[in-house]
Amino acid sequence: MSGNKENRPQKRLFLLLLLASLFTAGALLFGIWRISFAGLAEMGDGLPLIFGAFLGVLFFFIGAGVIGIILIILGFPTMPIFQKTAWSAVNVLFPVVLILGRLFDVNKEKIERSFIAVSNHIVKMRANTISPDRLLILLPHCLQFDECPHKITRDIRNCKSCGRCQIGDLIAIADANRCMIMVATGGTLARKMIRELRPKAVLAVACERDLTTGIQDIFPLPVIGVLNERPFGPCCNTRVDLDKVQTVLDNFLNKN
Repeated sequence: MSGNKENRPQKRLFLLLLLASLFTAGALLFGIWRISFAGLAEMGDGLPLIFGAFLGVLFFFIGAGVIGIILIILGFPTMPIFQKTAWSAVNVLFPVVLILGRLFDVNKEKIERSFIAVSNHIVKMRANTISPDRLLILLPHCLQFDECPHKITRDIRNCKSCGRCQIGDLIAIADANRCMIMVATGGTLARKMIRELRPKAVLAVACERDLTTGIQDIFPLPVIGVLNERPFGPCCNTRVDLDKVQTVLDNFLNKN
């Protein structure tokens, strides 16, 4: 129960900023319409109305996405239109969310953690059971011991499971669950792997920034993000909670 309580304020933060961003976007769109009204009216009597209708439709679809996210979080059934526009709305509003976060002195990583919590919740609510061979575990290179001489980005099986890092443990988990597992050095390589392997779902381990951008980049593919741990700072000998990884796999594979 304590874990659920910890997650609630995380989700609430992103949702509140998302709603504030929606109202901000609405005000900006209305301002654009008002500023352009006189010029459009000179060009044609119907142009202000047409432009206003266009901006209104744009705001409706963004709002539908935001409402869809909130309804899914609250556990209500949603129509396909809400689900399809949900992350499109997030992609449009996310820069505004970050700007509002800075204005209210909210740490960027805290916002990203909140976004990841919301995304994970939605994926868990909507995900169907995935066949193990269509599930990809995607790992960052910084999980590998930084002085290890074995290159694992092209072939993770080059790992010798020496115990200095968790790569060998994660390979063992993937093999036990019959899942695909790869290591990527960045977003470009990660997207290339996903295009080549064509998984049905991804369990991604990374930092807040990489998970946030990755989740948005490969939408609508379901992604569950597991944050890494950084006892030696970012991008160096990071770790991950193996129990969390196994729990996510159990949920995807319907073992619970």
